[in-house]
Amino acid sequence: MEMENILAKNITAAGEKAAYDAACKRLLANKIILAWIMKSCLEEYKEFSVNEIAELYIEGNPQIAEAAVNPDENNSSEQIRGVKTEDSTIQEGTITYDIRFLTIVPGTEETIRLIINIEAQNDFYPGYPLTKRAFYYCSRMISSQYGSEFTETHYEKIKKVYSIWICSNPPKKRENTITRYCIQEENLVGQVSEQKKNYDLLTVIMIGLGHAEDDNYTGILKLLGVLFSSEKEAGEKKKILQNDFDIAMTKTLESEVSVMCNLSKGVEERGMARGLEQGLMRGLEQGLETATLNAIRNLMETLKMTTEQAMEALKIPEEEKAKYTTMLKE
Repeated sequence: MEMENILAKNITAAGEKAAYDAACKRLLANKIILAWIMKSCLEEYKEFSVNEIAELYIEGNPQIAEAAVNPDENNSSEQIRGVKTEDSTIQEGTITYDIRFLTIVPGTEETIRLIINIEAQNDFYPGYPLTKRAFYYCSRMISSQYGSEFTETHYEKIKKVYSIWICSNPPKKRENTITRYCIQEENLVGQVSEQKKNYDLLTVIMIGLGHAEDDNYTGILKLLGVLFSSEKEAGEKKKILQNDFDIAMTKTLESEVSVMCNLSKGVEERGMARGLEQGLMRGLEQGLETATLNAIRNLMETLKMTTEQAMEALKIPEEEKAKYTTMLKE
């Protein structure tokens, strides 16, 4: 008996909400999608097939991870768990990565691992240069290795880090582009050559998604564009992924288990607006109180918010929250 695998289920569950932050993270956590990104953007994997990368080089059960996001489905070899997504220091505070995981570098005499961070970003201009934030993430992933990957003066054990940013709504000049920022050796006086592995320690990749009319809309740009599209139906997405990218949507029931990746704050504005609009329209003829109640319910259903989160989003006055909480229970 065959049934849809976790990627196909997540595409169905996401539906038109695929551009929302939570849906993006859930879809990105699939190994085959990560393998496509790695093959397309990381020089260490460009000579290997997508299936080889997914099966052999993405570490499937990192020991640092404490728990799966979905505790009911926590044994999947298909969905990554990744190393812990919170990085805390006393002086610099806490940052939460969307997805962070370990990979093995193929073809090396000794086992070399990379630490890879994937971020889904809707707002390309959040009030600061996004590339600087990406380099900060890289720096934190390197500094946080002290005490876990190396101690004292054993700097030779530092792992290379990647921070890959998938921008679903970039400015026009960045649509359908992939840009790499990395450390390069440059001789100012004389000629010397350091081993690349000793300075090639951090790389930022910026992926700007765009429209199908562009000539660059192919490969990983098309794959991610289809995956995150809020216009295409789930069935159409699955068909394109199967036919154009040879990504299976079914597997045997015996191996069908899953785990969701960590969700973080992102681009909920459109979903929030849609939930509010639908709730208000439904309750327009029933009065403001019923309309507000419907709006709360809609946000809870659309974005899986708690009652408190939905009321905060709608700016319900504190003195009215208890009333709506009681009404929701009736």
